[in-house]
Amino acid sequence: MVKPNIIKTSENPLQTLEVEVFDEYGERLTKQIACERPLTVMLNWKEVVTLMTLGSRPESLVLGYLKNQSFLSDPEALESVIIDWETHTAAVITKESTEQVEGALKKKTVTSGCGQGTMYGNVMKQLEHYQVPQTSIKQSEIYSALEALTHYNDTYKKAGAVHGCAVCTANEVLSFVEDVGRHNAVDTLAGEMWLNQQSGDDKIFYTTGRLTSEMVIKVAQMGIPVLLSRSGVTQMGLELAQKFGITTIARAKGLRFQVFTGAEKINFDVKGNTDK
Repeated sequence: MVKPNIIKTSENPLQTLEVEVFDEYGERLTKQIACERPLTVMLNWKEVVTLMTLGSRPESLVLGYLKNQSFLSDPEALESVIIDWETHTAAVITKESTEQVEGALKKKTVTSGCGQGTMYGNVMKQLEHYQVPQTSIKQSEIYSALEALTHYNDTYKKAGAVHGCAVCTANEVLSFVEDVGRHNAVDTLAGEMWLNQQSGDDKIFYTTGRLTSEMVIKVAQMGIPVLLSRSGVTQMGLELAQKFGITTIARAKGLRFQVFTGAEKINFDVKGNTDK
């Protein structure tokens, strides 16, 4: 597969910034805060949306966003991605027809995603009868994934104020990304998988954020059958997970988790006391 030309006018910006703060006793401290900057996405030089992001992997973020909104479907048609941090723009150039974009932009739903996520009307229509591959997972594999994930979250450990998402197998974390919005993080991973033509059949998707409708839809688009979250699930997120056949595991931390959908696909193979 021929990949698009990635053009960056400068290095990716800093992820954290050192600032002075005062504690509850009036003592001066030095702390890290997460950076946040706008990135306006353009498709064939037509403005689509402005995302607020850390900016760690902007090319994957914009490709994942456009793919998840069904504005792009053919990775072979991509010509270039131009990232310009001076103008805070990301331009995606493709030979694929983009005539449908203007109409879709008029049918926008603002979701509960932090930083105001968006979903466009054509997305749900395409997923109307879709189900992810149906695979099983062991309880011990969930524990292994959670243990592996404890070695990530670098920006969060330094500064907080960010979400983390990962694509994993039962044995390893394949890719982990942090951003100021969890929808940015999932779009970044979706962009990487799409560009590399990776299948989601045997993957686990992990997020530190809550499982809203938007998050479940994007994981379904990636074809990933198991969704793992440190946080909770919303009603619509739960209903969509049932519709798509996604095994949904939330409140997952240490040796504790709650299965909201797909319990019949989990092999509870760990015996004895799992209190932690």
